This record gives sequence, structure tokens and C-alpha cells, in this order.
Amino acid sequence: MSSRIRSPWSLAVLLAVLAVGAQALLVPLFAAPVAHLAPRDLPVAVAGPPPAASQLAGRLAAARPGAFAVTTLPDAAAADRALRDREVYAAFVAGPDGVTLHTAPAASPTVAALLTEASAQLSAGRPVPVVQVVPADPDDPRGSGFAAGFLPLALTSMLAGALLVMLVARRSARLVGLVGYAVLAGLVGAAVLHGWLGILGGSGWREAGAMALFALAAASTVAGLGGLFGGPGIGLGALLVFLVGNPLSAVGAAPELLPQPWGTVGQFLPVGAGGTLLRSAAFFDGAGASRALAVLTGYAALGLALVLVGRFRPAAAPAVDRRQPAEVTV
Repeated sequence: MSSRIRSPWSLAVLLAVLAVGAQALLVPLFAAPVAHLAPRDLPVAVAGPPPAASQLAGRLAAARPGAFAVTTLPDAAAADRALRDREVYAAFVAGPDGVTLHTAPAASPTVAALLTEASAQLSAGRPVPVVQVVPADPDDPRGSGFAAGFLPLALTSMLAGALLVMLVARRSARLVGLVGYAVLAGLVGAAVLHGWLGILGGSGWREAGAMALFALAAASTVAGLGGLFGGPGIGLGALLVFLVGNPLSAVGAAPELLPQPWGTVGQFLPVGAGGTLLRSAAFFDGAGASRALAVLTGYAALGLALVLVGRFRPAAAPAVDRRQPAEVTV
């Protein structure tokens, strides 16, 4: 009798301890990457005549050891091509009048602001002229709308995958649901972020395709793991797609600003790859999207394959025998 009385209290205490333990793990996972943003082998270019470019590269390396991965280019035109191809985040161009900073805020407004501040170290504290080669959308100059707008797509994709596993028994129906969700998520996402809010500035169809592929990759990963392992698989999918994938995604910054190797790891998870693909589609005509495209295609293919082989079925509701007359109590 006493054990029956204590068991609900013990369960309540156990659940509280588990929740606090999860909180203790999640808070540093979300907060630590943001709190330690700093350039780590950040790709930048130095352009100009060889003597001036070499000297400028040396000064840049001395000012922030280990912060930049410097590529030397012959002139400003080559530097601008590298920016448009997403090969570098910025270029320090040496000219007869001094140093000019060429940036691509569309790739990361955070990086553009950081390098604008750092450029003063190369000119004895004097302001350095800045040329925005690939600007951010004028309706979202700080990129906060891009990052905030991408988060709901990750959440709904995770939920769609979980709900399809828990509520739909047939594997073929799950596949139809996943593909239908992905197509609609891409179209609606582009309509809202591009057409309504105006924070994406590229081809609407290309942006819709990028969001649809991400939605399919994220949702099918959760659904595939859930179909294979049941509830624990859904939890593992949520861990990959959101609980770990979101803080390591660098959607609002840049992977080279996160502590390594976590910045690189995040680009091989769905949210990080999805953010990179959408930036390329929206601002760079698809340049620099090869790895993200391959990663998301791999997740989508694997997830759909797991949906086909998974045998988990939701528990059916008890059948009601409608032939028996209902009992009437007086």
C-alpha cells in the first residue's frame, strides 16, 4: 500500500529531475556558440599588386592570428567575383588611395559588420571605405528576419515528420504526406518570406525549391527514424533536426564564427545545410550551394528509404462492436 502511495510522488520527482537535466544540457548547447562568436579561419581575400597584397595579408594575419584564411587575388574585379561565388566573405583591396573593404552582407551581415570594425586596424584607426558587392535585402539589413523566418520551417518539418509516424499507419501514405508537405512548405515559405515580408531577394521559385528540399530532408529524417525505431527514433530525429542542429546551424551568423569543429558539424546537419542553401538561392544565384545541396539530398533520400523499410505502426484505437445494443441503466 505504501509503495502505491509513494509511486506517483517518485515519478513526479524523477520527471522533474530529468527535465532539469535536459535543461542543463540544452542551455549551454544553445548559448555557448552564440557567446563565443569569433572568426576562425574565416575565408577572406586580399587583392592588389603583389607587393602591396602580400604586405596587407601579413598585416591581417598579424592583427588576428588564426582568424582568417587569406586568399591573394590580382585586383578588385577578381575579388568581387570571389564574393559573388561565395568563395570569401570579404576582400581587402589595396589601391593607390589606400585600402578599401569589399563585403557581401548577404552571406552574413554579422561577418560584414565584424570585418568593417576590424578593417580600422589596417588603416591606423582611420575609417576604411566599404563597398557592398552583394548587399543584404534592404528590408532585412541585419539578417535577423532571415534567421527568425527560417526557424519555424525547421519546427514544422520536425512536427510533420513526427505526426505522420504517430498518426498514419501505411508507409505509402507517409511518403505521400512527406512529399506533399515539402512542396507546400516550400511554396508557402517563399510566398511569405519573399512575397509578403520581402526579406529574400532572389528567384522565388529557386527559394521555394531550396525550402522544399530542406523541409523534405528534415521531415523525412524524423519520420524515417520514427518508422524504424518508434518513439526513440522520433526523439533522435528531433535531436538531429532541431535540438542539436539549430544551435550549430549558424543561420544567423556564419559557421566560421562558431567554435570548431562545431561550425563544420552544423553544416552537415539539416538546419545548417538548409540555411546555407537558402542564402545561396536568395542572394547568390545558387553559387556556393553544392555541399548544402548534397547534404540535404542525402538526408531526404535516407529518410524516405527508412520510411519504406520502417515497420512501426501507431497503436490502433480499440474497436467498438456496434452490433451489441447499448446498455440502459435505470
